[in-house]
Amino acid sequence: MSIQTLPAPQQTMGGAARNLRFDPVTRVSGDLAFHASADWSARTVGNAVAMATTFRGYENILAGRDARDAVFVSSRACGVCGTAHSICSALAIEAACGITAPPMGIVARNFLAATECMIDHPSHLFLRAGPDYSEPVVRRTSPELWARAESTAAPNAAVHGFAQISQIMAELTRYSGWLYREALHMTRMAREANVIVGGKYPHPQTITPGGVSSTVDATDFNLTLMRVVKFFDYSRRVVAVWDDLTNFFYNADARFADVGQGPMNFLDAGLWEDPHAVDSILSSPGESRWSKPAAIVDGVLQTSDLREIDAGVEEFIRHSFYDDWGGGSQVYDASGNALPPRNPANKQTLPQPGSADPDGRYSWSTAARWRGHPMETGAQARLWATALAGAGSPAGLVESTGRGVRMSLPSGQMPANLIEWQVPGRWNAFERNRARAYAFAQATLMCYENIVLGLDLARRGGTDVRIFTPYKIPKDGVAATGHWGGARGYVSHHVQLDNRVIENYQIVGPSTFSGSPRDDAGRPGPCEAAVMATPLVTSDAGQSGIDVLRTIRSFDLCMYCASH
Repeated sequence: MSIQTLPAPQQTMGGAARNLRFDPVTRVSGDLAFHASADWSARTVGNAVAMATTFRGYENILAGRDARDAVFVSSRACGVCGTAHSICSALAIEAACGITAPPMGIVARNFLAATECMIDHPSHLFLRAGPDYSEPVVRRTSPELWARAESTAAPNAAVHGFAQISQIMAELTRYSGWLYREALHMTRMAREANVIVGGKYPHPQTITPGGVSSTVDATDFNLTLMRVVKFFDYSRRVVAVWDDLTNFFYNADARFADVGQGPMNFLDAGLWEDPHAVDSILSSPGESRWSKPAAIVDGVLQTSDLREIDAGVEEFIRHSFYDDWGGGSQVYDASGNALPPRNPANKQTLPQPGSADPDGRYSWSTAARWRGHPMETGAQARLWATALAGAGSPAGLVESTGRGVRMSLPSGQMPANLIEWQVPGRWNAFERNRARAYAFAQATLMCYENIVLGLDLARRGGTDVRIFTPYKIPKDGVAATGHWGGARGYVSHHVQLDNRVIENYQIVGPSTFSGSPRDDAGRPGPCEAAVMATPLVTSDAGQSGIDVLRTIRSFDLCMYCASH
């Protein structure tokens, strides 16, 4: 179901002021239209609206279905992070049944989550966001910047192999650039590793409540290891490329640090469960994850308690194509506390289509908030959470420093080395992309460590090599929630069951936060606010709005996840 977006923009004041109308925004997942007003004389951006223009209705499709269908139907909410939705759905059903997956089942899920990140992070950096920094785009929008790039040496040339910044930009060119083509090759290799355990990608067929449905043994892990070790050197080079590119723009013009700027508000549900902490998964959800849950406001950690995080989430619909759901059943958390009326657990999906109106309804995404705050989600939020909440990995290849994340990359063709992402002093489009590069290294190391764990479990044998815990769907009414994370961040699934049938099912995806419209108090969503805070730094004689596009794409929005 699609909507008609806003009327065509009017250009005024001899071209000094005009509306920027990106409809659709290309190189994002899902159907996104973005409109903003730009004053080219003042080099500022005014009002901005992010519109999810398609509704698919998976929440309503699930109502009335057998609870065991939830995993396979809900994963279709996104064609990129289907694994994250599958695992999250399985966790919700497991919580309803009072069971957990056995250790080998958890390792398999961790592996699938990591390889999904290894597919999506390079796709973002080189296929979606990367072309905005390529030679053709930079030449067209800022010839003076291209001239500077041609004469600027790349500090990390010994790592990534490009002597000049201009060479990096040339190799980011769509279709023909080496970095673009290499990303296609490496993501294919990550897919090959993923399907050895997941069966297919996207939408794995082996994830099920209770664990996984396919046999996972040492042969499987050895086959995946052959592919994953090739990512050690690749992740080194990815980090080096984005460090050099980011620092080049800062040095060229300090105002680039204001492009896509925003508050340091982040939300993450945590990722990668400790398979040896099975007993605590239900009693203390999120506590045993190697990347901790976290709610961060203005750069300060508020809580890493997943139940507190869940209780603080609300969805608002004043600017969304939905009717209010007041009067539904009241849902309580595991401690018996009533969840807020606007919490996803109490929500009902009541679509009300109409024409887009920036002062009224204009998006099929709700406005998800945490304690009233617009929050960013994504791999960048996971790095912030890892840094501030004090998490790491079992073998210590990833560790928190309190203000950063230190990673020990094993040797490949290049020698082993340490890299460290540090909490930045400013938050903007460039830092989002830089963080995504470091998050790629984090996912690679988490994948490697889980392969080693799987091999160890297979070697030792015993009950820990079981992949599945039998379960029965309860006949009595029950409500439960699962939390997980995808490449783009926070995911939660909320289910109400009665007589073994789904009464209500609700999904919160990462872009339900990051790509949200204004809320009932008029606060813009994170991407909308970042665009409005963006100065038009690039000379951009054609007034293409490249600074705005760089901001939008730095969020790596998935509007399918947002509107599902």
